[in-house]
Amino acid sequence: MKLYKREKYLSKMRAFFHDDDLIKVITGIRRCGKSSLMQTIAEELKEAGVTENNIIYIDLDKRGYKKIRSADQLDSLIESATQVKGMKYLFIDEIQNVEGFEEVINGFRSEGGYSIFITGSNSYLLSGELVTKLTGRYLEFEMFPLTFDEYEDMKRFYGRDIDANAEIELNNYILEGGFPRAIQIDSLSDKRTYVKGIIGEIFEKDIKRRVKIKDVHSFDLVRNYIINNFGATTSINSLHEALLKNGMTISRATVTRYIKTLVDAKILYECKRFDMKSKKTLSGEQKYYVADLSFYYAMNTDNRINYGPTLENVVYFYARSLDYAVSVGRIGKLECDFIFRDGDMNYSYVQVAYKMLQSKDTEDREYKPLEGIRDNYRKYIMTTDYMLQKRNGIIHVNLMDFISKGMRF
Repeated sequence: MKLYKREKYLSKMRAFFHDDDLIKVITGIRRCGKSSLMQTIAEELKEAGVTENNIIYIDLDKRGYKKIRSADQLDSLIESATQVKGMKYLFIDEIQNVEGFEEVINGFRSEGGYSIFITGSNSYLLSGELVTKLTGRYLEFEMFPLTFDEYEDMKRFYGRDIDANAEIELNNYILEGGFPRAIQIDSLSDKRTYVKGIIGEIFEKDIKRRVKIKDVHSFDLVRNYIINNFGATTSINSLHEALLKNGMTISRATVTRYIKTLVDAKILYECKRFDMKSKKTLSGEQKYYVADLSFYYAMNTDNRINYGPTLENVVYFYARSLDYAVSVGRIGKLECDFIFRDGDMNYSYVQVAYKMLQSKDTEDREYKPLEGIRDNYRKYIMTTDYMLQKRNGIIHVNLMDFISKGMRF
């Protein structure tokens, strides 16, 4: 099957395809498309004239490689596969399966003549030895499930129907989620079964192998609780108290450890709050967004969409896929949904709402935080309204149109 090109990520990486000094590290939740991204890179290299013998692809999750668990085994495997002249392009999928892989990879990097690409499905890949031994010698490219623009584009690529009504198509994306393989699955029920399988795979391969979970039931309750409340301002103390009220016997330290485990496994993403007056990050309270909305719907029988946090989740990951740093803004007693910062240290402020023009009260509530910001950076209100307005220099955009066109803030 012809692979859909995730141009959003390929465009960031092309300048480094032939770099034999910097290791290209692709991170992201399981099944978000890391393997396919590496395969499309390999295809582009072949199209550019690189011979097949100079491209070495090792998937450590696949049959034939699953017994490769030690550094010596990995070293021997790579050595035997790279007996060719010229630049060699080495792709290793799920490299965290091998204990001590860092020394091996660094050895081949130091030798020269190897352009190295590796993937991993959790944050442990970029902790400990890799960071210590390869500081300044690797580049991380974080990958996410399909954003709304990619979801539509991938459906178009594979000849899948796209609803002419953009709001209906957005609802489809919300309910189905953005895992690429799910687009090839016809029924919503089967898509949910597939996503449940991903949840189980993450627990078995990315959590149990790294973290001791003595009470799986308690871990599942914490996971379900925080996923069911994604997009809500959360503190560990308030979460701990809520769990105790629901009859759980669990310590605050354990709740903290479980949440960190979910973040490390890239199921959850933490969005810190930033005080715009003091210019400091606020500790104690933050929001958590779920890596893919399908997790929520796969774990619940209710298909009703709570548009407030759901649309925030959509916008959060769209911004992250464009490499914006993201935080929640506090302006006195008011809150701005998002502050985005690009690589040139330019800021933009964003409010997200389902509909704004239904009442004057709703309109005023969405505009008020942005009107309280006194600098000259861009300010946006993103809604599903088709009628757009202008007020005090604030840019009102249609969320579906903005994301579908791949626009930047």
